[in-house]
Amino acid sequence: MNLVLNLLVGVQMLAALAMIGLILIQHGKGADMGAAFGSGSAGSLFGASGSANFLSRTTAVLAAVFFACTLLLAYFSHARPAGGGSLLERAATGAPAAPATPASTGAANEIPGASAPSAPASAPAAPVSGAGQIPGK
Repeated sequence: MNLVLNLLVGVQMLAALAMIGLILIQHGKGADMGAAFGSGSAGSLFGASGSANFLSRTTAVLAAVFFACTLLLAYFSHARPAGGGSLLERAATGAPAAPATPASTGAANEIPGASAPSAPASAPAAPVSGAGQIPGK
C-alpha cells in the first residue's frame, strides 16, 4: 500500500511539473493576432495552428492525470484503518501513568525509626478528552 501511495505522489508531481511547463510554453490568444499581421512567429515545428492544438490537448491529458491522482490519494487517505483519532489522543490513551514515589524529607533521615509520610497509591486519571474539563452552564 505504501508503494502505491509513493507512486501516486510521484505521478502527481510529474504531471504538475509538466503542466506548469506546458502552460508557460503556450501562446496567448493575442499572439495569433500578431502572426496574422506578419510578425513571423507563425512558422513553428507544428505549423501555424498545430502547436496550440497539440499543447492544449497534452495539457488537458496531464490535467486529467493530475485530477485522477488527487482523487485516488484522497480515497486512500480515508481508507486507513480506524485505529484511533488524532496523534494526541493516541498518545494520551497509550501513555502509562507515572508511579507515585514518596517524598523524602530531611526529618526522616534525622530521627531513627521515623518514616516519611506516605503518598497516595495512585493519582486520579485525567479524562482523555477535554469534555470533562468544560464547566456546565
